[in-house]
Amino acid sequence: MEEREFYKESKTTKPATLRCPFCGTSESYSLNWLVRTKLDRLPGRADERDRAKFAKAASYMVLLDDKMGCKNMRCRKQFEISGIKTTAFL
Repeated sequence: MEEREFYKESKTTKPATLRCPFCGTSESYSLNWLVRTKLDRLPGRADERDRAKFAKAASYMVLLDDKMGCKNMRCRKQFEISGIKTTAFL
């Protein structure tokens, strides 16, 4: 079995305050996250190795965005998201 079969995937957005490194303005941006929620039980075709992996599995979120566009009308430059963890356990 693949590890992806242990989770239910969904997408969500969360707000975060980011600062543009070019113009220095701070704004609130909506970041896209992939939420992987652990299933409550294993699929029926699992063997011993799959049961061991499933016992160690945990729900988590992965950040999908790596760049954002500045909201300042005079700047509008793309900048990399920094200061935010790319993976968060739930």
